[in-house]
Amino acid sequence: MSLRKYLTSRVFFTQILIAVAIIAVLGYLFMHWLTFTTDHGHEIEVPDLRKLTEEQVEAKLDGLDLDYVLLDSVDYRSGFPKFSVVEQDPSPGTKVKVGRKIYIKINASGFSSVRIPDLIEKTYREAIPTLKALGLEEGTITYIPNLGKDMVLEMRYKGRNLKVGDRVLKSSKIDLVLGDGKASYLDESQPADSLAVPGDEKTANEQ
Repeated sequence: MSLRKYLTSRVFFTQILIAVAIIAVLGYLFMHWLTFTTDHGHEIEVPDLRKLTEEQVEAKLDGLDLDYVLLDSVDYRSGFPKFSVVEQDPSPGTKVKVGRKIYIKINASGFSSVRIPDLIEKTYREAIPTLKALGLEEGTITYIPNLGKDMVLEMRYKGRNLKVGDRVLKSSKIDLVLGDGKASYLDESQPADSLAVPGDEKTANEQ
C-alpha cells in the first residue's frame, strides 16, 4: 500500500484516534498525580496563636498538621501574658498547605531596663523622640520660671529626680520640668540701690 493510500485509510485514522485517547488518559492521570503530590485544593486556615504559650501552640498546630518555628522573644508588651505569642507569620486566617511552618515570637517575662539619657537643657521637641526611641513614655509636663522656653530643667520618675544614667523599666513615664521662658533677666539677689535709675543719683547729689 502506498503512503498516500495509507494516510487516507481507515486504519491510519483509527491509530490516530487511539493515540489521542492514550495521550488524553495519560494527561488526566498526570494531573491527578500532580494534584495529589502537591495537595492542591487541600489548604488549612492558620489559627490565631496570639496570647498562647509555646506548649499550647504546639498542641494546636499538631492537630492541624502544621509546624512552628520560634524566632525570638520581643520586648515585654503589657497587653500579652508573659511567654505568650505576640507575633506570628503567616497571619491568622491565611490559607497554607499541610506541613507549613508558622513563625512565632514570644513575649518577654517583663520590661527590661534602660538608662536615662542626658536631656537637661535640651528642648521638649528634642527630648520626647529620645524618650520614645528608648521605649519610655512622656509623663507629666511642668513649667517653672526660666529663660529657656520649653527647655528641660529636670527629669522625674514617680516624684523623684532622675540623674543621667539612672535605670528605669521600659514603658515608664518620665515627667519633665520645663522652663516657661518668662523669668526676669535681673538677678533677684542684686541690691535694690544698684537698680537705681542714673538720673536719680544726679538728683541726690544736687540736693
